[in-house]
Amino acid sequence: MTDSQQNCDLHIYKIDTGSTLRLPYADGGIKAGFPSPAQDRLNESIDLNSEIVSHPASTFYGRVAGDSMIEEGIDDGDILVIDRSLEPLNGDLAVCCIDGEFTVKRLKVERHRILLMPSNRHYRPIEVKEDDDFTVWGIVTHTIKKNRRRR
Repeated sequence: MTDSQQNCDLHIYKIDTGSTLRLPYADGGIKAGFPSPAQDRLNESIDLNSEIVSHPASTFYGRVAGDSMIEEGIDDGDILVIDRSLEPLNGDLAVCCIDGEFTVKRLKVERHRILLMPSNRHYRPIEVKEDDDFTVWGIVTHTIKKNRRRR
């Protein structure tokens, strides 16, 4: 196992879309530029399952353990939404299984080789060799992260 694999393992969980949790949201948007008057009421609601899960039977959550993707904004403890029904494409963020170990990396598909690209300058790409037991397990469609700093 390479350093890149050791520093971005995943713990995979099955999703439960059998229930809904409708949460209120600011339907007028939240400005990222100049502040605007706050809305008096939050009339609209959304269900996160229906917003981020397109294919419930083939979608899983994965919790990141490691730092090989930090320059892409994916940190230790973040939750990935992984869709196994999507066809992997060059440049996709993918959960891969290589020699029995899960890792998340950016796919770089070249004419005669596949590279798993970390997003941390301290790690080197992983070149998939012919004798590696390798599969693209699923494609990452969303990242869920905590934004509040620990106190």
